[in-house]
Amino acid sequence: MLHCSCAIVACLFLSATTAVFSSDPPASQPASAPTSQSAPEVAALPGIPELPDPFLFQDGSRVKTPEDWLRRRGEIRDLFLKYEYGTPPRKVPTVSATEDSKSHDDQMHATVSRLTLHVGAENGFAVPLVLTTPAGGGPFSVIVTGDMCWGAVKPEIVSKAIERGYAICDFDRTLFAPDSPDRTHGIYPLDPSADCGASAAWAWGYSRVIDYLTTRADLDTKKIIISGHSRGGKAVLLAGALDERVALTNPNGSGSGGGGCFRVQGPKSETLAIIVTRFPYWFGPHFSEFIGYVDRLPFDQHELKALVAPRALLTTDSLDDRWANPSGTQATYVASKVVFDFLDAGNNTGLHYRHGPHAHNEEDWAALLDFADARLMGKTADAKFDVLPFTDLPAAFSWTAPSK
Repeated sequence: MLHCSCAIVACLFLSATTAVFSSDPPASQPASAPTSQSAPEVAALPGIPELPDPFLFQDGSRVKTPEDWLRRRGEIRDLFLKYEYGTPPRKVPTVSATEDSKSHDDQMHATVSRLTLHVGAENGFAVPLVLTTPAGGGPFSVIVTGDMCWGAVKPEIVSKAIERGYAICDFDRTLFAPDSPDRTHGIYPLDPSADCGASAAWAWGYSRVIDYLTTRADLDTKKIIISGHSRGGKAVLLAGALDERVALTNPNGSGSGGGGCFRVQGPKSETLAIIVTRFPYWFGPHFSEFIGYVDRLPFDQHELKALVAPRALLTTDSLDDRWANPSGTQATYVASKVVFDFLDAGNNTGLHYRHGPHAHNEEDWAALLDFADARLMGKTADAKFDVLPFTDLPAAFSWTAPSK
């Protein structure tokens, strides 16, 4: 369960920060777009060899209190949208859903609802959803996953989640933006001025699905979990960082542009230059300018993880999946945990490694359910989520948290 002091910080976040993807932002929110003053051109950025200090304001002052962190959090968010991911549509469209069919799975003791999510009116589009809920009235914690483009979540995994009391909502994130340079479908016609790449568009799609799920009485809106694999995991981490309705964020095998690290590279891992060259459309228009200049990034992925704090975050990865940079993922975990600890939420971040291929398998899902049981449901979990397998990894930063 959330520590009491971190719950207070969470309330501060909801009242004082911008949930970029949320459908009903507070009137007092700061503008979500970075200013030219706060976001200089890439050529003017200084080199930072180590992982950048998340507590250092752009004016050179440092965070001193959790309230200061709220302002710094806004700076970091804006930098990510400016330089790495691009800015998604500013106007959040209306969403609604129609139920196409409902059936009962007696073997799984669950109800399977097939729905169509309608996003926007003019230039709007439809996204099929498959929502599987345990028997009974709920409300149930729901795990939202957008990787239906690769196939639905396997029945044996859904069954395990249902058995533990979790609902599963499955959708295809590529209906919000194609996994290609094509910008004629999905969210792009809704707001042609949006300069986001596919990763941010997919993250935005998670939030639109959540818009609908929060209207359902059978789901617990305070225990929403999001999960995704590989490029879907990159989108999940960004969605969890930007949408504060997400209680637990779980990127799996997300690597470069996700839970991995640009500055800390393991053997045979995917670098910034490789990913931006192969998949430029995943990112915003400025990210390619950092090819050959990684040290000029004013952030690294540890700070994207820090934006999730004090809410829960679990990364799941394979030690054998070198392309996804498992050692770099450990580096971002260690660095971001300093922020979680500063917010009295150190227990809300964790990582889990296994052996095997680049996949989202039953062990990954079991780790997520164990972590969710412990962090959201107040249950006891035998598994440990702070085991660091790369014991000889050099320190990637020299800064420390402010004293309180």
